[in-house]
Amino acid sequence: MKPVLTHPFDVSIKEAKVIQEKLREGVVLDVDRLIPETVAGVDVAFGGGRAYAAFVIFSYPKMELLEETSAAAEIPCPYVPGFLSFREIPVIIEVMRKTKVKPDVIICDGQGVAHPRGMGIASHIGVLFNRPTIGCAKSRLVGEYAEPQLEKGSRAPLWYKGRVVGYVLRTRTKVKPVFISQGNLISLEDAVEIIMGCTKGRRIPEPVRIADIRSKEFKRLPRDCPPTYPLKL
Repeated sequence: MKPVLTHPFDVSIKEAKVIQEKLREGVVLDVDRLIPETVAGVDVAFGGGRAYAAFVIFSYPKMELLEETSAAAEIPCPYVPGFLSFREIPVIIEVMRKTKVKPDVIICDGQGVAHPRGMGIASHIGVLFNRPTIGCAKSRLVGEYAEPQLEKGSRAPLWYKGRVVGYVLRTRTKVKPVFISQGNLISLEDAVEIIMGCTKGRRIPEPVRIADIRSKEFKRLPRDCPPTYPLKL
């Protein structure tokens, strides 16, 4: 896959805000129902001044692993809250260029529109690649919510500036919820349904969970030793 848009990433905070605000104009949330046949997860690990990305693609709803790729790159900028995408997306672009399967939806370990400028990493990737994306974060970045019930599947709306920007979703009974928000080209209801279909009895949806494992395994390999799949889970 190749991005349909691109921009500089090693920029000042002021320039990054302008880029986010411009990209926000390209986010599309009013869409028809999405019934995916393939679902991808992406995650990035950091170490030794480098970023290590893993991109895994599963069939849906059977959740059979179809493809996995990896890439490494120098880190373009330090981490600043609200600007995670500028640190991670350069290596994500490289790993997505290697994929042969074009997934119907991509789940990102981070926020979508539940972001101060409506441009979390899921929305950022969704606009750059013009693909449906979902943000699935382990913690809240913005907004207020009431704690959902303890049963699996319970959810509560995440409110920010007078509107619902996501759901706080209990993917496993009596386990901490995750924060689901639309990235691009997907409805909030479809985003929740797809996440629940990917959990396989765990808190974190399987595509993101496996991408996290793969990126960390890749990081631990010698720099001149590319990964041989499947890596040890």
